[in-house]
Amino acid sequence: MSDVRDLLRLPIDPDEYDAIRELWKRHSIAEDKRDIAGLMSTLTDDCVYEIVGTEHIWHGHEGATRFYGGLLGAFPDIDFQLTYIVIGPQGVCEEADVTGTHEADWLDYKATGEHVEFGVVIFFPWDACKRLFQGERVHISGLSEP
Repeated sequence: MSDVRDLLRLPIDPDEYDAIRELWKRHSIAEDKRDIAGLMSTLTDDCVYEIVGTEHIWHGHEGATRFYGGLLGAFPDIDFQLTYIVIGPQGVCEEADVTGTHEADWLDYKATGEHVEFGVVIFFPWDACKRLFQGERVHISGLSEP
């Protein structure tokens, strides 16, 4: 990983900002449609998905596909209500309220069949050369401990 000071020094280019925002919108629409191929088209081949603060990490398109299969299988009616977003040359950071029915085990959480509500903050690091996201760093709050 680069020095964080290098990230702070990245220039702000309006065309790149538009590209990052449009890619995030494509990613979000694909997720809403449960379009795995569409999701993968927004990610670098070597993307990394991570639930921060846990040992759960997935690598590459195969790993990202497994991540989404697990998440969407566990919460088939999952709904993300965006509450905050920041877009810059480093990528996108979003905050959302999440709801869904916990129908299958996910990570270390056993299925309850109950409606759940929790929060997420997700960082999508931007790869300026490939003009794709390098994955997601997901912070989860308010989901009952397993």
